Amino acid sequence: MADINFSGPYPGPDSRAPEGRSGAVRSGDLHWDIIELLFFAYRDFVGDADHELEVFGFGRAHHRVLHFVHRYPGLKVADLLDVLRITKQSLGRVLKQLLDEGYIVQKTGNNDRRQRLLFATAKGEALVAKLAGLQTDRITRALREIRPEGAETVRQFLRAMIDQDDPDKVLETILRAAGPNAKERA
Repeated sequence: MADINFSGPYPGPDSRAPEGRSGAVRSGDLHWDIIELLFFAYRDFVGDADHELEVFGFGRAHHRVLHFVHRYPGLKVADLLDVLRITKQSLGRVLKQLLDEGYIVQKTGNNDRRQRLLFATAKGEALVAKLAGLQTDRITRALREIRPEGAETVRQFLRAMIDQDDPDKVLETILRAAGPNAKERA
C-alpha cells in the first residue's frame, strides 16, 4: 500500500461532495483522514480476534454475542437483540451454534419462565478472555503512543461517536456502574 498522509483531508478522486444533494457537507469539511483511520483501526482491531475465531468456525457475530453474554451474565435474549441491533433470525443461528458447542448456556427466568437468560460457560469465558486479551494488547500498544490524558480523550471521542438519540442499554449500564461522574469517565 502506498504511503498515505492522514494529517489532513484526503484529496482523492472521491473527495467531491455528492452532486444534487441539498445540505451536503462541502468537500473541504469532510474528515476523510478520520474516516479512513476508523476503517483501518476497526479492520485491525477486529482482525486480531477474527483470526482466532476462524479456528473455531466462528465469526464476528459469535464474538459479539459471547462478549456481551460474558460481560452481562443472565442477559435476556430480548436485551441481547436490542444491544446488537439484529433480528431474531440473525441471532438464532449464531446462538444455536454457541449453545450446541457449549460456549453459552440458556436458563429460564426465575420470575418469568418465558425469559431466556444467557450465561457464558467456562469454555465461553476462556474464549472471550483470549479474544479480549488480543484486543487489549492492541489498545495498550496504541495508548502507549499518546500521553496519559490522551486515553481519556479517546474515551470521550468514542462515546461521542455513539448515537445519543438511542442509547444502548449496555452503555447505560456501563455509565451507571462507573458512578455519579460516569459520563465524564466511562
